[in-house]
Amino acid sequence: MIQFELNGEAVTSDSPDDTPLLWVLRDELKLKGTKFGCGIAMCGACTVHLNGTATRSCVTPLSAVENMSITTIEGNDSALGEALQKAWVEEQVPQCGYCQSGQIMQATDLLSRNPNPSDEDINAAMNGNLCRCMAYVRIKKAIKSAANGGGA
Repeated sequence: MIQFELNGEAVTSDSPDDTPLLWVLRDELKLKGTKFGCGIAMCGACTVHLNGTATRSCVTPLSAVENMSITTIEGNDSALGEALQKAWVEEQVPQCGYCQSGQIMQATDLLSRNPNPSDEDINAAMNGNLCRCMAYVRIKKAIKSAANGGGA
């Protein structure tokens, strides 16, 4: 039995220790916002925060999260998370929307560490979060807007 904090609440899982966190979140705990993309930590669709740091949940075994804090898109309700979600809507970022939870989780990590990122900072932090709709220009604009309090 593995214990951890999920979106501010204590939870336990009795899934095998080597089960990817992604599947515990989606199948056992029924949080569907975190998506499966590639299964090898290369696309970013499965990004969650593990103790505040963006982490690919598709390759993170359940055993690695014992007594840790996990935040998913459903729990990303900090002022920063809400600012990013608002900017995402205002900048019309989503097209298909599949990658967006991972993109927002990665951007939240970036802005929590660097509240005023340059274009290069954004490119470096978001590199590896793939968007099949190619919304990268709007993603960057939304990140800058959220960083500037909504006034890109």
